[in-house]
Amino acid sequence: MTTLTTLATTVLAFIVAIAILVAVHEFGHFWVARRLGIKVLKFSIGFGRPLWSRTAADGVEYIIAAIPLGGYVKLLDEREGPVPPADLPRAFTRAPIWKRIAVLVAGAGFNFLFAILAYWMLLMAGVPSLKPVVGQVTPDSIAARAGLRADDLIEQVGGRPVATREAALLGIFEDLVGDGTVGVRVSGPAGSNRDVTLVVGDRRADLAQPDALFPGLGFEFWTPRVPAVVGAVVDGSPAQRAGLKPGDEILSVDGQPVDSFRQLVALVEPRFDSEAQLEVRRQEAGGSVTVQLPVSIGGDTVEGKRVGRIGIQQTGGAFPPEMIALQQYGPVEALAKGAGKTWDTTAFTLKMIGNMVAGNVSVKTLSGPITIAEFSGVAARQGPLSFLNMLALISISLGVMNLLPIPLLDGGQVVYQLAELVKGRPVSERVQILGQQLGIALLILLMGLAFYNDLARHLG
Repeated sequence: MTTLTTLATTVLAFIVAIAILVAVHEFGHFWVARRLGIKVLKFSIGFGRPLWSRTAADGVEYIIAAIPLGGYVKLLDEREGPVPPADLPRAFTRAPIWKRIAVLVAGAGFNFLFAILAYWMLLMAGVPSLKPVVGQVTPDSIAARAGLRADDLIEQVGGRPVATREAALLGIFEDLVGDGTVGVRVSGPAGSNRDVTLVVGDRRADLAQPDALFPGLGFEFWTPRVPAVVGAVVDGSPAQRAGLKPGDEILSVDGQPVDSFRQLVALVEPRFDSEAQLEVRRQEAGGSVTVQLPVSIGGDTVEGKRVGRIGIQQTGGAFPPEMIALQQYGPVEALAKGAGKTWDTTAFTLKMIGNMVAGNVSVKTLSGPITIAEFSGVAARQGPLSFLNMLALISISLGVMNLLPIPLLDGGQVVYQLAELVKGRPVSERVQILGQQLGIALLILLMGLAFYNDLARHLG
């Protein structure tokens, strides 16, 4: 896939993802408002100049606008202009407080409902995952001192069962930022169970930074060893220009020995946009020969980071069947599992936000639209199930974010309604304006930090 095609896929996937999730969120506000007797004036997907609009028989103007990165539902509201006396009972401001709160939280509620349905479909279709088996353990590391060993199967983290690497990773991360220790139950190759405790102490904030967790703990998950043999060469790549051929075995990079494809990747990734000398064993008619090939290592962006690439694919490398954990359930059980996964992910997101505020989690973990777009593109290229899983995760994040007590967000508006309930009268216009100003400042700060993190990952 060319760079231009990859970029086009990324942009298109990002737009589709945002459009779907915004439509779900705004439809939540729209549907609940209508059911509670509050009049809806407009329902727009996107901002800016309308590309299409139609006023239906119910009096609602439906709009598709030019900028598909947001949307809104406009309700009948006395604060925005005069309301005909006949419509006053249907104005948002005249509705009981419980109805207003229900409309405000409905957007996030529909985001969570979307995630439940997405996981339901995924778990019925079957989600193949990898078992959390420990691979290499770094000597004298936190993991080694705790007694973690290669080929251990992680069965519990923090007292909760885990069946996949994803569940083990989230459990380790959550346990880590809690008190700086991670309680893990493992079973060895012989089947014996034992408990190990990873003690991180005051390093928990450092290990909570992107890509720092496993190097800091000193272990990684098991992967099959694949020799550094070229399976295929990408057209127009640095490898093709250097003369690499399928079947070539790369022995060293700038004199550093290579014993697996994974080690080759580890040596090439930090050297983007640089020159390197490859020692290659090649099979020819008279037997094997060793050749020296200079190569200009290119650069690519993976998960927000600039990494080196030479444009080759490995041979084999599939995980054996005993390492696969297939999550597949019937309709009823899949729905329950989907709801549970949505709840767990929501709780985890809230805990991470709380720990970020407390300083236990680095703000570098905050991602912005660039990273989201890249993940959208990767998921779209991997297939519809992967894209649906990504949509579920972003939908949960969108729901949580909108419920935060920031004045410009739904959660902030809920706070105003609760304040009115306590005071017996609406919050003053002066307080609302001040809240909006603070909300704008906070959102700009968060967006700026997210953009900075995205750019730092690309530049760093």
